[in-house]
Amino acid sequence: MGRSTFNVPDGVIEENVSWYAVIYQFEGEQVLVAKPAPKTGATECSTAMVKRGKNLPFPLFDDLQVNDNDTGVEALLSRLLGIPENTTDVSMEHSRVSFDANVKHTHYYLFQKQGFVASKDQLLYRQNEDHQPQSIRDTFPILFGAASVEKFKLTAELRSLQRQSRINQKSLDQAKLDVEQSTDKSLSLLSEARSVGVLDVSEVDEHSVIEVLQRASEWRPTPVPEEDGSRIASLEQELVNLREDRRSIRKQIDSAKKFALRASDFEFEAGEQRDRLASIGALPRREDGSWQWPFASKDLGLDTPVAQTLLKELESLDDEMKAIETEKPHLEAFVIEKEAEVDRLSQTIITKEEELAAAISANEQIAELGSRNTAAARVVGRISLFLENFVTDEELYKLEGVQSRLRNRIAALERQIGRDDTQERLLSVINGISSMISGYVTELGGEFGHFPARFDLRNLTIVFDRPDRLTYMERTGGGENHLAYHLGALLSLHRFASQGDHPIPRFLMIDQPSQVYFPSEEIYEALGGSIEKTESDADMETVRRLFRLLYDYTQEHVPGFQIIVTEHANLRDDWFQKALVEDPWTKPPALVPEEWIQQ
Repeated sequence: MGRSTFNVPDGVIEENVSWYAVIYQFEGEQVLVAKPAPKTGATECSTAMVKRGKNLPFPLFDDLQVNDNDTGVEALLSRLLGIPENTTDVSMEHSRVSFDANVKHTHYYLFQKQGFVASKDQLLYRQNEDHQPQSIRDTFPILFGAASVEKFKLTAELRSLQRQSRINQKSLDQAKLDVEQSTDKSLSLLSEARSVGVLDVSEVDEHSVIEVLQRASEWRPTPVPEEDGSRIASLEQELVNLREDRRSIRKQIDSAKKFALRASDFEFEAGEQRDRLASIGALPRREDGSWQWPFASKDLGLDTPVAQTLLKELESLDDEMKAIETEKPHLEAFVIEKEAEVDRLSQTIITKEEELAAAISANEQIAELGSRNTAAARVVGRISLFLENFVTDEELYKLEGVQSRLRNRIAALERQIGRDDTQERLLSVINGISSMISGYVTELGGEFGHFPARFDLRNLTIVFDRPDRLTYMERTGGGENHLAYHLGALLSLHRFASQGDHPIPRFLMIDQPSQVYFPSEEIYEALGGSIEKTESDADMETVRRLFRLLYDYTQEHVPGFQIIVTEHANLRDDWFQKALVEDPWTKPPALVPEEWIQQ
């Protein structure tokens, strides 16, 4: 059924059988799965032979040939069973991850080995192995119909859209990053293209860079001079001139600012001096309007040389003050204009430095690669890669539109899935299974059959709801009781699965269930399929009740269901004898023919 581990015990079978096979019957089709034994010393084998047909014969030994593997077997059986596309529902806070339920998760309900068919501690196959109990709990809702098929379809669509969204978002993020970096990168590539002779363009508008690079990508090798120091020398000289211009302008700015500072100081001093001289205007005047010196005779006016000098000085100070006030706005505008010019020069210097760095890098490539053509081809290759990944505005808008639609659809699906009623459906499923268990336990003579029994998915056991307390299977005694609880649970699970057409294989294998009805294991194994010994050593009523229940189950409860029982006990009842597929084994015959061993 798709498991690679080789579980056949060491001994006669393992030593003499090289292939193992089974035919599975589906509606209208049979599937043969054959597996070779592992190679010597190995414990696993993952290869298989698969054949499909309406009525398959077992192949001859010479026809056995590997044509598939366990993964293929697992996928085929899962699909033919009708297990829907699914994933287990695991909350984010748990450390385990979700996985797909498939045919291997039906094994828990198909096998009851001798070691635990009457165990009080283990109800389902492999329940005692690491991680298996949680796997049972996770896949049970899927296999028994508690999780709706519609939810699986929506979840599958959601996973697909989320995957598309992640891919598209990655493309969108990269596109935005490319757009941000494209200007600087395109200018750098343009400078490199010039340096290696791919382009001969002096000035390019930033809006036409891409067009120029597209022309550059069509470049083909041509004979060119190997030496190209002129480009670097030209750029270096341009940088020297630009820096010298910037220094000159900065000196002009400094001078203007110093002049403004000195003018401010002069204005302050001249203002004080003018204020002192202006006091002349306060002198007394004579009748003809001329000034009269105070403390002097009336006929002494200001027409003396000293007075004339003072008045001229006052007039000169007034003129100079007016000139300073007039020049102030022009000086401030001059400083602002020159500072803006410095900024422009600084930006130009940065651009030229990048061009120089690119030119030097290109020349280094020429030196390293041996020829300008080789270096040019490398630059052209980088240009082609850049143009190939260059994102236009139209492409960017398209990616953003796709991402918006994906987010909206994902949000709608998440809301729709969030309204799922899986827990209520799971409770209904468990109630439906539990309602059948008590009846089977009673028929098999189980001690607590008259109490309501319940399948406990959380603890993977059977619980009896007694009036005063709960009783778990592990708290009950007696092998006969434990067998009744096991079979009651398994028959109920399969009956529910059959009624709901859930994807559980329609068979159950039970190994030696009647052993609990014999006084000892030795007496039981000594029966050897003998009817006489069975009748003499067994509690015939309980043995017959067991097999009659199994027989009626396949005829009435779940018609067409297959129960495979390996047993030492044998009953003379006609219905029992008709159910035998082989005569009781002695030696010979046996599973491995004697001639195989002799050969």
